[in-house]
Amino acid sequence: MTQERTGVATFKGNPITLVGPELKAGDSAPDFTVSKNLLENASLSDYAGKIKLISVVPSLDTGVCDAQTRRFNSEAAELGDDVVILTISTDLPFAQARWCGAAGIDRVITLSDHKEAAFGQAYGVLIKEFRLDMRSIFVIDKNNKLTYTEYLGEMSEHPNYDAAIAAVKELL
Repeated sequence: MTQERTGVATFKGNPITLVGPELKAGDSAPDFTVSKNLLENASLSDYAGKIKLISVVPSLDTGVCDAQTRRFNSEAAELGDDVVILTISTDLPFAQARWCGAAGIDRVITLSDHKEAAFGQAYGVLIKEFRLDMRSIFVIDKNNKLTYTEYLGEMSEHPNYDAAIAAVKELL
């Protein structure tokens, strides 16, 4: 049976239910399958040998998600080739591509959890009530160990960008 967590997150002050486990630094990063586009999938193993910063947003078409993705895109240039930044949302791949083109996003890789919500369930961020993924940040080392996690308590708030970038830089 899939684990449900209540009392840990809200949307505009209203309680929401997160599906899946709460992961912590030191845990092995669960594998997942998400969509690169309609025909092609991606998984954690596609980024083997890289430090991975996974930025999870409910939808790129909202203000905080837009700002979060732009911030990590601008930080990406200074982190080097050993780091990959993945932004995962339940937006359809078409919408992600359109948004990236309009926003000039060229360093962050957008991936869609729309088909099976496999990422959301594996990482404990699937919002049961909306079938969106909860805003969160995960930093995973080259050996697929989680070194940093941030689950936001309120969906409309920004993550701690500086702490996430510092966690990546500690691995370089």
